[in-house]
Amino acid sequence: MPDALHQLDALDLAARLRRRDISAREVVESHLDRIEQVNPVVNALVTLDPEGALAAAARADERLVRGAVVPPLHGLPIAFKDTHLTRGMRTTHGSPLFADHVPDEDDLLVERLQRAGAIRLGKTNVPEFAAGSHTFNPLFGTTRNPYDTTRSAGGSSGGAAAALAAGLQPLADGSDMGGSLRNPASFCNVVGLRPTPGRVPRHPGRDLWDTLSVPGPMGRTVADTALLLSAMAGPDPRSPVSLETPGGTFRVPLDGDLRGLRIAWTPDLAGHAPAEADVLAVLEPQLRILEELGCRVDTACPDLTGADATFRTLRAHSFDLALGDLLDSDRQALKPSIVENIEQGRRLTVADLNTATATRSRLHLGTLDFFSRYDLLLAPVSQVTPFDAELEYPREVAGRPTRSYLDWMRSAYLISVLGVPALSVPAGFTPGGLPVGLQFIGPPRADLAVLRAGHAYESATRHGRRRPDLPAG
Repeated sequence: MPDALHQLDALDLAARLRRRDISAREVVESHLDRIEQVNPVVNALVTLDPEGALAAAARADERLVRGAVVPPLHGLPIAFKDTHLTRGMRTTHGSPLFADHVPDEDDLLVERLQRAGAIRLGKTNVPEFAAGSHTFNPLFGTTRNPYDTTRSAGGSSGGAAAALAAGLQPLADGSDMGGSLRNPASFCNVVGLRPTPGRVPRHPGRDLWDTLSVPGPMGRTVADTALLLSAMAGPDPRSPVSLETPGGTFRVPLDGDLRGLRIAWTPDLAGHAPAEADVLAVLEPQLRILEELGCRVDTACPDLTGADATFRTLRAHSFDLALGDLLDSDRQALKPSIVENIEQGRRLTVADLNTATATRSRLHLGTLDFFSRYDLLLAPVSQVTPFDAELEYPREVAGRPTRSYLDWMRSAYLISVLGVPALSVPAGFTPGGLPVGLQFIGPPRADLAVLRAGHAYESATRHGRRRPDLPAG
């Protein structure tokens, strides 16, 4: 049994742990063995603390033996994204400037997951300062896609997604500004949820009012993703935008059917985000499956006029706020694209920020109007399939040249501007065996409805059950 534990879903593991069919030590040992076997191939985990994880597992087993009530993530191992602060364990942000940085506090998300019983394994790889949706950096190198190690695993939560797909951990945390949870989930055939802003509160941070970048959960199934969300979510006074809904709201059965659901499908976000033909060839047949499940599917999209410029303005402003001091002190240590992003932020005028704020408000009202007619919006997660891992970014999308490393991510980041929950669910494979994800998008705060729809679709298709061909074990 212990040799196969890394293959089990998180909910299954959690149930077996509570029944004492297995021990937390067995679960951790199984994942450590898998990491030793597979991580050199995919390079998903960059910091590992096996001794600390085994000691935490022993304490978890002792609590259960004593008859203590255990929390929902009891005994489940997790490696945290290397941009999330971990007390006593290095947090590098993928930058040489922080190669030896050991924080003396945890991010709120890390604090909550450990309080919920998760066992800290280590850290997952990220792009430098999480900039971009392809995971590589000068400290640790490139994370490889478990389905084809010549391809990108996506990013910025690329290490997290690859670790999930490869069986290195049963759950993963991440964050998403322009697709950093959704793109790697799509590339690695796992599930990633960008929650409604404020659903998962953030602390610390230089802009606690920010709603463009959000923390969120990943899993190999929608139900596992909901389990992790239940431990992340809930109000915290240190986050001024946190929502009051308790996290336990998401620790419920997701079973149900989709009959009568009004679904809008957009293959290209009304022309704003053209997708490659091989992506659409996988996704368009999925619409027939949804119709067979009782949904009414139309082709429609909310008005996204101005969303692209708004995202780029707000993102540039956030880069200057978060990293501007490093540009002044250590410019040569930053990769050129980050320098460019910060300098773009410094060139912004009050008029630029006013326009972005007003446009985002208009987009919000238009989104509410759209969702008065539709229950869900479906779209490609990514406009491309996993690309060559040696590239910084794809040089063209659907025949159009890309001018920057952001251009191929529009299908994700235009949705970020709307402030709505968006879920990436495995939707199948290209003839060459590359994963493709379908994006389930709901109205603001409808995270649970989005999870339920994604779960029903996942149960009908089971695309996520196809695992990569990596070393056995």
